[in-house]
Amino acid sequence: MAVNFAPTYSATKESLAEVFQNINAQSCPRHFNFHMHTIYSDGKLQPHTLMEQAIAIGLKGLAITDHHTVGGYQAAQNWLKDWQHHNPDATVPQLWTGVEINANLLGVEVHILGYAFNLEHPNMKPYIQRRIVTGEEYQAANVVAAIHKAGGLAVLAHPARYRRSHLDLIPAAAEIGINGVETFYAYNNPNPWRPSALESQQVQQLAAKHGLYNSCGTDTHGLSLLQRL
Repeated sequence: MAVNFAPTYSATKESLAEVFQNINAQSCPRHFNFHMHTIYSDGKLQPHTLMEQAIAIGLKGLAITDHHTVGGYQAAQNWLKDWQHHNPDATVPQLWTGVEINANLLGVEVHILGYAFNLEHPNMKPYIQRRIVTGEEYQAANVVAAIHKAGGLAVLAHPARYRRSHLDLIPAAAEIGINGVETFYAYNNPNPWRPSALESQQVQQLAAKHGLYNSCGTDTHGLSLLQRL
């Protein structure tokens, strides 16, 4: 079976940064999706089922961002390698490494998405042990630094969903070196999925002001990559 979806990307930080530079309100959920969960954290999808959906949808690229674990990514990557072996002429979505990490920023808990990092780098080890870290490792600046040292990009997830305003959090995240923000996010779980217009506009403006990349994701926890729940 031949699948002709998209230009291929390598799983590097540079290739992901290039994608982020061109993300817009129409990118997710049918072209790119950088926020999703599997049974390895609090999602319902098996990694292989997730990848089957990604191929069927026609995604160009994606990242599995389970909470504090890369087990879902590893299972999906192994399945994808086997699928490619049996479909040598197929063009498949690029799968980048990903993880979602709880952290403290301005006295509130936020979630930081790490992408395109080296799984084996020692600085990432505390954050992929299936548990929330404490102490200095819990501070957002240290989470961002660890992702950078592991060769990755750090993105503030759903910035308008916290107990403190995104108008405060995004500038603070920029100060500690965050690379991007999850600009296009559906805060009210609409069906069909679409990014929340007002919040996305505000976040996009702040991203431009602070020189940050835009990202997008469905934050899938249910059984469809086209929805959150």
